[in-house]
Amino acid sequence: MSTADQLKRGLIALGLTLDRDTQQRLLDYIALIEKWNRVHNLTAIREPDKMVSHHLLDSLAVAPHLHAKRLLDVGSGAGLPGIPLAIANPDTQVTLLDSNHKKAAFLNQAVMELKLKNAGVCSERVESWQTPDKFDVIISRAFSDMGEFVQVTRHLLATGGIFAAMKGLHPYEEIEKLPTDCKVLHVLPLAVPGLDGARHLVLIGLGEQVA
Repeated sequence: MSTADQLKRGLIALGLTLDRDTQQRLLDYIALIEKWNRVHNLTAIREPDKMVSHHLLDSLAVAPHLHAKRLLDVGSGAGLPGIPLAIANPDTQVTLLDSNHKKAAFLNQAVMELKLKNAGVCSERVESWQTPDKFDVIISRAFSDMGEFVQVTRHLLATGGIFAAMKGLHPYEEIEKLPTDCKVLHVLPLAVPGLDGARHLVLIGLGEQVA
């Protein structure tokens, strides 16, 4: 099966409707990762078909559960999940943050080549980065445990905003260690086409902001 067919079937399984041009941009994105991987170790996954399931579909599986005007992808790395979400949601402004300068260089190249007008790159340490424009959703795919994730990013969360932590197995222990002012809103099991392992999305609000 071609990567295009794999992506198309995966999107159907996730209940997502993306036009042909958008699907092509997603495929162009993993082609760009594959190209840069030859020189820079962006991801451990080398095979394009695995990139479709483990990168594109894994990232897009969270899309139906997130509604943001401004989204921050912390520890973005190769742009996951931020770039697939930016491609799929042109009305969401996505900031890709990674302190690694080589990865930030890739992110800037990807934003330029994919013509992502709704995405920007920031190469800073998240705990010291300041911006007047706070975020509705702050997401992390592989940044740290949830307690640290919340602590180092909370100054960037808009009032009423949510933290979104992408996890494998249900993170019972991490949830127990969250700061006392955090409230777990949902722990959503995700079925990612082509990915056998368990996946969960944990949505967290700050107590004083949660009704």
